[in-house]
Amino acid sequence: MKIRNKILIYFSSTVILLSAVSLVIVFILFSEHREEEFQQQQYSKIKHTVGLIEEFEKISEKVSEYLDKQDIHDFYDEKMLVYDNKKKLIFSSIDSLDIAKSQTILNQLSVSTSWLETKEDGYDLIGVYIEHNSKGYYAISKAYDYFGYSKKDFLQKVLIGIFVAIVLIVISISFYLSNIIAKPLSDLTEKMEEYDLSNEKSQPLKLKTSTSELKNLTERFNELLRRTNDAFMFQKHSIQHISHELKTPIAVLVSELEKIRQQSDIAQIKTELHAQTQRAKSLGNIINVLLQISKIEAGQKITTANIRIDEVMFDCISEINALYPAFNFEIYFTPENFNESILNIEANEPLIRQAFINLLMNAVHYSDHQKAIITFDGSSELLTISISNSGKILSNDEQKFIFTYFFRGQNAQNQHGFGLGLVLAQRIFNMHHAVLKYRAEEDRNNIFSIEFLQP
Repeated sequence: MKIRNKILIYFSSTVILLSAVSLVIVFILFSEHREEEFQQQQYSKIKHTVGLIEEFEKISEKVSEYLDKQDIHDFYDEKMLVYDNKKKLIFSSIDSLDIAKSQTILNQLSVSTSWLETKEDGYDLIGVYIEHNSKGYYAISKAYDYFGYSKKDFLQKVLIGIFVAIVLIVISISFYLSNIIAKPLSDLTEKMEEYDLSNEKSQPLKLKTSTSELKNLTERFNELLRRTNDAFMFQKHSIQHISHELKTPIAVLVSELEKIRQQSDIAQIKTELHAQTQRAKSLGNIINVLLQISKIEAGQKITTANIRIDEVMFDCISEINALYPAFNFEIYFTPENFNESILNIEANEPLIRQAFINLLMNAVHYSDHQKAIITFDGSSELLTISISNSGKILSNDEQKFIFTYFFRGQNAQNQHGFGLGLVLAQRIFNMHHAVLKYRAEEDRNNIFSIEFLQP
């Protein structure tokens, strides 16, 4: 069931039920009040009649008849019987109305049971014992409350009319409120259905609402979409990742093995095989890095250990120099009183190593002087590492997309690659609470800086 219909049903049924109960209670209370009021009127007339009977007791029956004719017009359709203390009938109104329960009520009346009330064919019937001038009397009155029932019928019609009006108003208000409340949810559902996960340029969902819960839901959903989209895009390009990261080391390994096959010196062959074994292990580390990233994309946490970040950098430089011995890496530490403790960080070494290799290989490929400068800056509490090389720089427009999948600038036209190395490096540094940035200086220097946000 739609939430709009639930709001409509729950709200309207609750208000209508409460209104119905309230109106029924009003009707019941009025009915009880009518009956009580009319019975008190009957009792008052009985007392008045007993007083008149005593007053005119010695007067002729003709006078009593005239008295009865006058009193009979007080109520609509009434019969009254009055008995002395020995339950002997001493007065009966001239109305022909019959009281079927008169004898039963008279037998039940006594000094201790001075009041009885019941109904008979829609008439109010009461029996009382009263004392007047030290004399006891029993009286039974049966009368129809015409005006009371007329008011009751009128009240019933009014309450029914009020109830129908309440039902119509409540249903109308429920429709209006349910539409207002459910519209943002309907809009959100529609936008969610139209959202294209395969489109990298899909914009976050925007919802016009003043409800804090819906705003929070939209924000959470956008965050979920962002993470899902990142994971989706990473899985989509996983083959390109593997191809990019494994192509060079596999090519080098094959080339070196071809050279070994042409040699005849057994000792030299063993030495070369040992070196290639180490390169194969390095290749295994690259594969492990890709597997680690896949696990992280699946939501698993990375395992970390305390490492010296400069030692990892030295190892990466040695590995690259084995492939490009002519390339020179210059390393500097600043300031002079460098605090070496800042070089100790919690990280996953294989992942950090792969990120550094990607950045260093980027410097090798795009440098025009076979040189790169690596600076460890410990002038603040946070470590910053910069890698710079001279060469063609990226334009301001190109810098906006440098960390985007498959982006390659104008300076990469003659270079092989897929535009994935920097994307992978950025993701690895983000996992380690570090920020990778690019800037160009003096129209000839490309500088990548890594700022570790946690000491």
